[in-house]
Amino acid sequence: MGEPEREAEPQESIDAIGLKCPEPVMLLHAAMRRLQSGQELTLRATDPSTERDVPNFCEFLGHALLVARREGDEFHYRIRKA
Repeated sequence: MGEPEREAEPQESIDAIGLKCPEPVMLLHAAMRRLQSGQELTLRATDPSTERDVPNFCEFLGHALLVARREGDEFHYRIRKA
């Protein structure tokens, strides 16, 4: 048997810890513009509004929200560009 597949590293990572709305989504939008279709990024944030804003952003623009989880006071997202 082969080894389990490891998740590929994202092409970009955004650290929005401590930033308030609308900054995390503004950083996300700018980063998505730099990516090519199919590439992925991760976002770490502490602003609870990202729980609403990030899924809405992805749905509106057609990006795939692969991971959305909370770890303590942090919110972690992984997104694939459409």
